[in-house]
Amino acid sequence: MKKVKNRAWSSLLLAMLLIVGLGVYLVRLASDGGAWAAYFAGGTPGGAIIDRNGVTLYSSTDEGVSYAADSTLRLACYHLIGDSTGNIRTGALRQFRDKLAGYSFVNGSSSGKTLQLTVDSGLNAAAYSALAGRNGAVLLLNYKTGEILCMVSTPADDPMNPSAAPADGTYINKCLSASFVPGSVFKLVTLAAAIENIPDLFERSFWCEGQSVIGGAELNCTGSHGSQTIEQALANSCNCAFGAIAVELGADTLAAYARKLGITQELSLDGITIPAGQFDEAEPGSIGLAWSGIGQYNDMVVPYALARYVAAIANGGSVMEPTLLGHGSLDRATELLSSDTAARIAEMMNHNVQTAYGGQWTFPNLNVSAKTGTAEVGDGTSHAWMTGFLNDPNHPYAFVVLVEHAGGGLTNAGPIANQLLQAAVAAGA
Repeated sequence: MKKVKNRAWSSLLLAMLLIVGLGVYLVRLASDGGAWAAYFAGGTPGGAIIDRNGVTLYSSTDEGVSYAADSTLRLACYHLIGDSTGNIRTGALRQFRDKLAGYSFVNGSSSGKTLQLTVDSGLNAAAYSALAGRNGAVLLLNYKTGEILCMVSTPADDPMNPSAAPADGTYINKCLSASFVPGSVFKLVTLAAAIENIPDLFERSFWCEGQSVIGGAELNCTGSHGSQTIEQALANSCNCAFGAIAVELGADTLAAYARKLGITQELSLDGITIPAGQFDEAEPGSIGLAWSGIGQYNDMVVPYALARYVAAIANGGSVMEPTLLGHGSLDRATELLSSDTAARIAEMMNHNVQTAYGGQWTFPNLNVSAKTGTAEVGDGTSHAWMTGFLNDPNHPYAFVVLVEHAGGGLTNAGPIANQLLQAAVAAGA
């Protein structure tokens, strides 16, 4: 009798495990069935991809595959769309294949769906042209809705006429999948930590005579700035001031803020994995700690993560999580900063443009808040950065521009940012 009872319990347990397993399978089928169907379908997905204005960027029918008619547009949207061979891991053709397939849990998959993205392909073309053959990354998003309006990575390739030997980096979307030495744009992270952890920050003065000694080593600055407020130190991009602040804050605090602000977190964009950046915690009081707060040492930043952080500054401290698909994502807000901290940083970034970046000379008829960066990369060259946003309720745009091995941020990234913002305002994206 006992043996029969044990067998009954074993059978019941097995039945329960089967039911649980079936339940898990059905849940996964409902959530991931489209991706499974698309994976096993193979080949080039059917359907079409269009931009926010209805411009066709990709189409696949029984008659074959086609891309945008204009070659510049194909190059400008190469990393956004991808190619039929799947070289671009983050491209829409790979990441949103299930949506093109039009998968239905009830009816299965069907080909021929149209997928509309939030990007304005005309802005992609403007950014691609402004890069003028240089390697880099450009992002523009609406910080009120999270919609990505422009996403360009170079070098690119023509999916209709692919190169036999593409340039190094062609298959990497540098906006989403590559990290770079940030240089002085990282001072926006150090600044946020300082505002919230140094009570008398705005009453202090910071002395700079072109260099300082920290941890027995020399820290060089961009100039000899004398006595400065923190607002002036940011506009001067003063290494002496921000190196001293980094040492005072400590590596643990800086690391915590880099993570909190999304710089060293793995992020997600509509299911696309964005790798984490890097912040190594140097020894207390060391020159390495000073340089890490300036955006050098071993700091690495993904352009997307920086754009997301700056969008939060522009939006009062909360980021509307960015999206390429629009629907389903626009109600997701993540608080990165307090509203007071965000307002302080935004005001200081505007001061940068008005006092140090040329104001209307650099950005005609635009009210821009920004921070530049000139990131030394160890081979005698520097990456040029500019990140910021437009102070305009009708055009709430946040941007990041990176030009690899180009030199000064203001000189090289600034004009690209201006051309892109001018085009976006004119288009009313």
